[in-house]
Amino acid sequence: MEAILAELDWVSARQARAPVVQTVFFGGGTPSLMQGRSLGRILERIAANWQVAEDVEITLEANPASTEAARFADYKAAGVNRVSLGVQSLDDVALKELGRLHDRAEALAALALAMSVFDRVSLDLIYARPGQSDAQWREELKQALALATDHLSLYQLTIEPQTPYALLHKSGKLQMPDEDLAAGLYETTQELTQAAGLLAYEISNHARPGQESRHNMIYWRYGDYAGVGPGAHGRLDLGGQRTATAAIKLPERWRQAVIDTGHGFGELMAVSPEEAAREHLLMNLRLTEGLDLDLYETRWGVRPKAAKIIALAEQGFVHLEGTRLAATPEGRLLLNRVIEELAG
Repeated sequence: MEAILAELDWVSARQARAPVVQTVFFGGGTPSLMQGRSLGRILERIAANWQVAEDVEITLEANPASTEAARFADYKAAGVNRVSLGVQSLDDVALKELGRLHDRAEALAALALAMSVFDRVSLDLIYARPGQSDAQWREELKQALALATDHLSLYQLTIEPQTPYALLHKSGKLQMPDEDLAAGLYETTQELTQAAGLLAYEISNHARPGQESRHNMIYWRYGDYAGVGPGAHGRLDLGGQRTATAAIKLPERWRQAVIDTGHGFGELMAVSPEEAAREHLLMNLRLTEGLDLDLYETRWGVRPKAAKIIALAEQGFVHLEGTRLAATPEGRLLLNRVIEELAG
């Protein structure tokens, strides 16, 4: 706790201007293992270092374990006004395969409790799991939509290096959905969420109008955000230079670095205008609203080539309305390719 507070102080002292804090997000691991009073101390230190917007969005990621859900009232008292529950699946067999410690019943109980305490609750699910069919995902997603949350984060399963899934996949013991099935699952996701009134505002995120995650919108619109704590990443204006920060991952090493130097950032890297422009393009095109080309050019002094935009539009991958460029539903299925073309 003391290290987190010290790192907040370090960041604040090095910002060239004093921005207004619009959102706070406690995430990345298991922040809901914290006591409510600990979370309150962090929020007090943020308010001491920065001006905080009156309508600040304060989100807490939580696992749906009963031990964590029991703290919901304390978190609300500390200032949290939005909760994101990592349910991941409503199928007990899939939850075991994903290595989750909760079951379906515990997840539903935690969700009901969260919705009784907080006005804004988001639910995370993972699809395109090994052996999952379109019919299975369609039924699971219908069940999730019937729970009446205003926000769903729906992610396709990806295999990270050096994980048990990666080793099983390499040995041939884990069969992932092929590209056609994965694309079909994505299209099913769009169909059902739209019919339920939870519109896709980002490639994996769906919300009723006005219930979008304001915090994540800052990422996708390429705003400034401070990542504090072990493993956290940030993009900040430090001393007039856009800077990428990446904190040491191992909590013990991170804490010792804060004691020694005042911060636990293993990387403090200047982001060149060219690199920043590319990052901005990559993040913005994940959004349904797309990219305002004039604002983008004003900020970075570059603009995607008109010929490439025309070519991608003719292929049905992007559409241009006025100065706003956005990926089409077909383009989102090939978003990496679209971005590579526009950034080249």
